[in-house]
Amino acid sequence: MKKIPPYNQMLIPTLKALKLLGGSGAIDEINAKVYEVTNYSAEILEILHDENGVQTEVEYRLAWARTYLKKYGLIENSSRGVWALIDNELDISKLSETKIVKSVQAQTKKNNSDTNIENLDKKEVLEQKMDENTNWQEELISVLLQIHPSAFERLCQRILRESGFVQVEVTGKSGDGGIDGKGVIRLNGLLSLHVFFQCKRYKGSVGAGDMRDFRGAVQGRADKGLFITTGNFTRAAVQEATRDGVPPIDLIDGEMLCEKLKEFSLGIETQIIEQVIINPDWFLKF
Repeated sequence: MKKIPPYNQMLIPTLKALKLLGGSGAIDEINAKVYEVTNYSAEILEILHDENGVQTEVEYRLAWARTYLKKYGLIENSSRGVWALIDNELDISKLSETKIVKSVQAQTKKNNSDTNIENLDKKEVLEQKMDENTNWQEELISVLLQIHPSAFERLCQRILRESGFVQVEVTGKSGDGGIDGKGVIRLNGLLSLHVFFQCKRYKGSVGAGDMRDFRGAVQGRADKGLFITTGNFTRAAVQEATRDGVPPIDLIDGEMLCEKLKEFSLGIETQIIEQVIINPDWFLKF
């Protein structure tokens, strides 16, 4: 863990990544570009944040970096998960990561009404407020890891149906290269693609070997392969899934799986708390 750079050293690389992406990007795009900018080793990139494997430690710290940059007023994010520079002409060379961190921590301390804040470590205060999404995802993954493998296959079947797949079947044949089911996705009501999928209820990382085995079972039998896991994929696995000259395999990791369950309200209830704000100026106009 000591080899992994702290989140504050990821602030400037995140901004550079957004610049290289044209000013905006999805989280996966930004992270991938940060890896290019920093040249982090494969060993560092594959260290998991926790045993559930929802995120790698680098992904977790990059989430903190984005939060700091947002609080400092340099980037923003949309409801669709796209992050963007507020000022595309931003001169990154004039920024100081130390100044950003101190400014955000001072603002957080000022806004916190807890009288005991002076006795809390600054990092602990920020941890209470940041990365709340990861907490519910980790809790959800813990639940998914407790259900029976066959139940997880049926859950994946339901997700695919909710996503527009038809004729979705769970086969679960042993010795079939890990193929757990198949389905058909229709594009614009005209073009149909036959998809084989594999479901891996797994804590750790799925490797390139698993990807090659799955492709071998899919090739010549379906148009596409879809690999779903509660864990994540090693960089070697991602590269193998998208390698030139072979049929690509689409990947759904634990984080994306959680988001899909939330999107379709499958076992997840999102509560919106009403906040009443009074505008005194409005009343003073009478």
